[in-house]
Amino acid sequence: MKKILIPLFLILLLISCTSQKNSDAFINAASGRYLFNADEVLEVHFKDKALQVKWRGNENIEPLKVAENSFYMKALNEKMMFVEKPEMHIELAPKTEHEGSIYHFRKMKEGEKTPSEYFMAKEYDKSLAAFLEIKMQDSLSPAINQNKMNRLGYDYIRKNNFDLALEVFKINVALYPTNSNVYDSLGEAYLLQKDTLNAEINFRKALYINPENRSSKRLLTKITK
Repeated sequence: MKKILIPLFLILLLISCTSQKNSDAFINAASGRYLFNADEVLEVHFKDKALQVKWRGNENIEPLKVAENSFYMKALNEKMMFVEKPEMHIELAPKTEHEGSIYHFRKMKEGEKTPSEYFMAKEYDKSLAAFLEIKMQDSLSPAINQNKMNRLGYDYIRKNNFDLALEVFKINVALYPTNSNVYDSLGEAYLLQKDTLNAEINFRKALYINPENRSSKRLLTKITK
């Protein structure tokens, strides 16, 4: 128990002795958006020279400054270290749970967006290009999971936002051009917009890949009988 209490006491002492204020130079260098994962941002800003973080809907997370350029963020249960060279980025301090992995979050360029941010800004070409880049780097990334994208499209359909649903399904087709289900979903979105020509084209593509796609069979029969 003493072995545990001593390091904990030292950490608390270090935090209590460390001013939460930051220099103007550090504030200028560290402020900005960092790519937390392929399609998610961790945003760093400052209030009264104290570091704050916006992440996953939490606007004003206040990490504890434990050393110069190093902060403990309870929401992550991680020590974040701001590293300025070769370019400003955030690294997580190594610990056993990382199993040797190195976590490095680069600072995003001015005006740069995530794929989802491009999408919500209706910059669909840029969104698609960004999603395709993710696939090139990591084809198993959760950000481009085919089922997840499909569910998002149907979420828009349930909200009667057929335009956004259509764009999601177009992206899914581009990501998974050999998957029958993505064409079926795209065909359904076209059908909801009363575009029977493109609906038929996509139902036929779905059936070409998988002749047993029951949804495409049913809907194609409905619009061609």
